Amino acid sequence: MVDLINIHDINKAYFIGIGGIGMSAIARYFKSRGASVSGYDKTPTSLTEQLIAEGIDVHFTDDVALFPQDADLVVYTPAIPADSAILNWCKSNKISLFKRSDVLQIISKDTYNICVAGTHGKTTTSSMVAHLLRDSGFGCNAFLGGIASNYQTNFWSDPNPVAVIEADEYDRSFLKLYPNVISISSMDPDHLDIYHTAKEMEDAFVQFTLNLKPGGLLLAKKGIQRETELKGNPHQSYHLTDELADIHTSSLATKEGGYVFNAVGPDWEIKSIELRMGGMHNVENSLVAIAVAKHLGINEDLIRKALANFMGVKRRFEYVIQSEGIVYIDDYAHHPEELRVLISGAKAMFPNRKCTLVFQPHLFSRTRDLVDGFAEVLGLVEQVILLPIYPARELPIDGITSAWLANQVKSGVTLLEKDELENYLVQLKPELLITAGAGDIDKLVEPIKQALLN
Repeated sequence: MVDLINIHDINKAYFIGIGGIGMSAIARYFKSRGASVSGYDKTPTSLTEQLIAEGIDVHFTDDVALFPQDADLVVYTPAIPADSAILNWCKSNKISLFKRSDVLQIISKDTYNICVAGTHGKTTTSSMVAHLLRDSGFGCNAFLGGIASNYQTNFWSDPNPVAVIEADEYDRSFLKLYPNVISISSMDPDHLDIYHTAKEMEDAFVQFTLNLKPGGLLLAKKGIQRETELKGNPHQSYHLTDELADIHTSSLATKEGGYVFNAVGPDWEIKSIELRMGGMHNVENSLVAIAVAKHLGINEDLIRKALANFMGVKRRFEYVIQSEGIVYIDDYAHHPEELRVLISGAKAMFPNRKCTLVFQPHLFSRTRDLVDGFAEVLGLVEQVILLPIYPARELPIDGITSAWLANQVKSGVTLLEKDELENYLVQLKPELLITAGAGDIDKLVEPIKQALLN
């Protein structure tokens, strides 16, 4: 059915769950092509406000009367509740429904595709790659899982038929893509509601590399699970510090909240690169962007310039406040390994400050399945504040709560509701504050910032 759709024939597109970060990028794609675009989402957000300002009609009532029955294309997110009135009306009336991954499959069929995969690091890495290609003048189309701070968007178009795509492992979506370049940063267990076991998830990543077009480049972190089974010719490894990796750093040092380093490749070296964002993991992510740019023949001076002016991604080690009194970092981290990297990165950058972490767990199933990892990593922080679990697409699971998670953590944990957090933090006067999670904790960032500054 997917093969029957011609992108060029789409004049009216409708999105069920248009406010999602991945869905909104596809909506913007069709808007950029001159199509009429509209959609539904449950809750207004800053992103839906931006979509409306761009001329996309968004409504927030799950009402079939608002659905345009003459739409050429209807796209839905798997995160939409099964009882959605619009979704079920479309099903019962035999309206052809497509997942976001189906649409990306169609788009990527005729382009040169740089597909960035991994259970962590996808958004920052894909944003770095896309920024580097755009800033250097090479040009690309970008489909990102976050808002690139340089451009305040998760999508842009370009006449050059090259696409940078965040390759999502959820629901095995990435298996539909046609990659010319694949990078894989990590395969830590996640989405066990889909994969059931860590091996099943790893199997999907191995299968993804089989999709590489002939002569396609594979960039995989050195030491990753199933490394020898991943297919790519060439297959290059990368690592922050391991000199046995094909691509690594040398002379790495901190500088004004960021880093300066040399990037060393199989037969090249770029010296004195500056990255003006925190987190050693982001230096490692930048190695992928540099390797892709070298693979595409981009000039080293342009690579150096682009990375120096890369402003990061919203909610990826994002400095909200950086002053003598307080450093406040906000991050999307919602997996134990992401939290570990975030916490260790912040503590390494600011070793003399007591760390306070506000964490909103995401999904009851993830909290249950990865509880040991969460308990261990939360124990690394001097002060932990847990908000209630954000359910997203799930119904509650009996006994799985933030209080249950808190009982697994060795050090003391404070349990708060969202409306209690602001006043609590004002009284606490934190030195190094981190807010983390993939739910709606982002809505608290600006009020917390203003309260702490005032």
